Amino acid sequence: MNSVMARLQSGKFYMLSAIIVAGLQTLILGTIIQSRASILEDGAEVLLKTAPVDPRDFLRGDYVVLNYDISSVPVQTVSGGIPAEPGERVLWVRLKKQPDDFWTVTESSFHELPPLAETVVLRSQPFYSSGLAAGDSIRVEYGIERYYVPEGEGKPIEEARNGGNVAISVRVSKAGSAQIRSLLVDGKPVYEEPLY
Repeated sequence: MNSVMARLQSGKFYMLSAIIVAGLQTLILGTIIQSRASILEDGAEVLLKTAPVDPRDFLRGDYVVLNYDISSVPVQTVSGGIPAEPGERVLWVRLKKQPDDFWTVTESSFHELPPLAETVVLRSQPFYSSGLAAGDSIRVEYGIERYYVPEGEGKPIEEARNGGNVAISVRVSKAGSAQIRSLLVDGKPVYEEPLY
């Protein structure tokens, strides 16, 4: 009798544990999805010009590799200097809309930039800095360097990208995080990201 009761209590414990774990997983997944949807819904919209990618960087799987003009941040735009000691860094990049409707880098800093009217501040992904400015620009990524497309549709987009005919509409949160909103070929939206 005691062993039956122990098994029942043990079974209830495992069931309760499984429910709690499933609930936590659902909560974490829901938070990730809501964070992305929040940026797409409320973020500031910017249009970015893509730059050609080395031809050896072909479609891998069902996504297109994207490179942006703003991925090479000119050293002369860095305010506050480049930290002398090596280490992992984040670069804050101020973008401003130009007459051709594309947004370009006007200022950058290794410290968070304050908001200014008619500009958007984008935060780079963490990267290693040697503490020295190697060249005229700093190469950064923003977490928007891949765009997933339906199977078999990447090659024409890569060809258009390499021809300079692809642009990406991006939404940027107040915290500087970016999400791709849509992919445009010759100025026309080809793919739009749903909120959920």
